[in-house]
Amino acid sequence: MNKSELVATIATEMHTSKLAANRVLDTVLGSIQQGLRSEGTVTITGFGTFEVKERKPRVGRNPHTGEPIQIEAGRRIGFRVGKGLKHLV
Repeated sequence: MNKSELVATIATEMHTSKLAANRVLDTVLGSIQQGLRSEGTVTITGFGTFEVKERKPRVGRNPHTGEPIQIEAGRRIGFRVGKGLKHLV
Protein backbone atom coordinates (compact mmCIF):
# COMPACT_ATOMS: atom_id res chain seq x y z
CA MET A 1 0.00 0.00 0.00
CA ASN A 2 1.40 3.40 -0.93
CA LYS A 3 0.51 6.86 0.42
CA SER A 4 -2.24 7.59 -2.11
CA GLU A 5 -3.93 4.25 -1.36
CA LEU A 6 -3.66 4.95 2.36
CA VAL A 7 -5.19 8.42 1.88
CA ALA A 8 -8.05 6.87 -0.12
CA THR A 9 -8.68 4.33 2.66
CA ILE A 10 -8.67 7.05 5.34
CA ALA A 11 -11.06 9.19 3.26
CA THR A 12 -13.45 6.26 2.84
CA GLU A 13 -13.36 5.28 6.53
CA MET A 14 -13.82 8.88 7.73
CA HIS A 15 -16.44 9.73 5.06
CA THR A 16 -14.43 12.78 4.03
CA SER A 17 -12.51 14.09 1.04
CA LYS A 18 -9.09 12.84 -0.01
CA LEU A 19 -7.72 16.34 0.60
CA ALA A 20 -8.84 16.26 4.25
CA ALA A 21 -7.56 12.69 4.65
CA ASN A 22 -4.19 13.72 3.20
CA ARG A 23 -3.98 16.57 5.75
CA VAL A 24 -4.77 14.12 8.57
CA LEU A 25 -2.08 11.70 7.41
CA ASP A 26 0.49 14.48 6.95
CA THR A 27 -0.30 15.75 10.45
CA VAL A 28 0.14 12.30 11.99
CA LEU A 29 3.42 11.66 10.17
CA GLY A 30 4.69 15.15 11.00
CA SER A 31 3.84 14.62 14.66
CA ILE A 32 5.78 11.35 14.70
CA GLN A 33 8.77 13.09 13.10
CA GLN A 34 8.61 15.94 15.62
CA GLY A 35 8.36 13.48 18.51
CA LEU A 36 11.42 11.60 17.29
CA ARG A 37 13.33 14.86 16.83
CA SER A 38 12.48 16.26 20.26
CA GLU A 39 12.05 13.23 22.52
CA GLY A 40 13.71 10.39 20.61
CA THR A 41 10.79 8.01 20.96
CA VAL A 42 7.12 7.79 19.92
CA THR A 43 4.92 4.99 21.26
CA ILE A 44 1.54 4.13 19.77
CA THR A 45 -0.04 1.58 22.09
CA GLY A 46 -1.05 -1.59 20.27
CA PHE A 47 0.89 -0.58 17.15
CA GLY A 48 4.52 -0.10 18.09
CA THR A 49 7.35 2.20 19.12
CA PHE A 50 9.52 4.38 16.90
CA GLU A 51 12.90 5.10 18.48
CA VAL A 52 16.07 7.00 17.52
CA LYS A 53 19.14 4.83 18.09
CA GLU A 54 22.76 5.93 18.16
CA ARG A 55 25.30 4.05 16.07
CA LYS A 56 28.95 3.96 17.10
CA PRO A 57 31.72 4.54 14.57
CA ARG A 58 33.09 1.30 13.14
CA VAL A 59 35.37 -0.15 10.51
CA GLY A 60 33.77 -1.59 7.38
CA ARG A 61 35.06 -2.99 4.11
CA ASN A 62 34.84 -1.56 0.62
CA PRO A 63 32.96 -4.31 -1.27
CA HIS A 64 34.90 -3.69 -4.51
CA THR A 65 38.44 -3.54 -3.16
CA GLY A 66 38.12 -5.21 0.24
CA GLU A 67 40.02 -2.32 1.84
CA PRO A 68 38.96 -1.24 5.33
CA ILE A 69 37.09 2.06 5.57
CA GLN A 70 36.00 4.10 8.58
CA ILE A 71 32.20 4.40 8.96
CA GLU A 72 31.19 7.45 10.98
CA ALA A 73 28.86 7.43 13.97
CA GLY A 74 25.27 8.18 13.17
CA ARG A 75 21.66 7.98 14.19
CA ARG A 76 18.97 5.72 12.80
CA ILE A 77 15.30 5.11 13.46
CA GLY A 78 14.18 1.74 14.74
CA PHE A 79 10.69 0.32 15.08
CA ARG A 80 9.52 -2.27 17.60
CA VAL A 81 6.20 -3.92 16.80
CA GLY A 82 3.49 -3.73 19.46
CA LYS A 83 1.47 -6.71 20.70
CA GLY A 84 -1.71 -5.75 18.85
CA LEU A 85 0.02 -5.47 15.48
CA LYS A 86 2.10 -8.59 16.09
CA HIS A 87 -1.03 -10.67 16.65
CA LEU A 88 -2.65 -9.37 13.46
CA VAL A 89 0.28 -10.38 11.27
